[in-house]
Amino acid sequence: MTSALSLRPSLYEETVPGGGHTSFVLKRGQLLRITDIEGGANVSLMLLNAAEKSERLNLPDSLKGQHTAKLTVGHCLYSDMGRVLAAITADTCGWHDSFGGVLNAAEVQEKYGAGRYQELRNSFFRNGVDNLLVEMGKWNLNLQDLLMVLNLFSKVTVDSDGAFHFAPGNSNAGDYLELYAPMDTLVVLTALQHPMDPNPEYAPKPVQLNWSQVAEDGISVLCRTSRPENGRAFHNTERQYI
Repeated sequence: MTSALSLRPSLYEETVPGGGHTSFVLKRGQLLRITDIEGGANVSLMLLNAAEKSERLNLPDSLKGQHTAKLTVGHCLYSDMGRVLAAITADTCGWHDSFGGVLNAAEVQEKYGAGRYQELRNSFFRNGVDNLLVEMGKWNLNLQDLLMVLNLFSKVTVDSDGAFHFAPGNSNAGDYLELYAPMDTLVVLTALQHPMDPNPEYAPKPVQLNWSQVAEDGISVLCRTSRPENGRAFHNTERQYI
């Protein structure tokens, strides 16, 4: 867990409300800071190669290649082609979950109640599957392209019997992580509660997104050198731009 260097001049920023979703291309050499505004946020994140969307985030390879189930600063998010879609260059939270996935509409209704648009209007209960599919449709992607997600700001541990345990309070107000893009990366995300969050109330938290441009200042050195596998993955990525 680490604090970042001072954030560089911002290119753009926006707030994703609790229950909201968005998608965009994080261009090669850009840095995305995602901040938990209130504490207790969860962001379900998908990543794909913006130029060839059949190449996408492979969480099993990301975990195996770096010998961890705890993704944090110094780690890379691999594609299924062995390239780096994004590198975690700063992280004040310290643990991000790769096991929990997202809920669908039926599971949200079972957990939180009906929450229909007819009664609640824009405060209706969203679900991760539909939110991600809405954004994916903007890029000509559909249900068959729905991936495993990385749940930012959430911590899930595994006990000796193989049972998962959600750790409440993993992220505090102001916690953030930064993702550096060594290639043009399509980012799809939604800000909804983690499926294992024990809170019985539907109460997703907002997050702030901030883009900045990175000069050749060695920001990815820690990620490149933390594992030999990461160095090879960066090599595979950079070959695209020769």
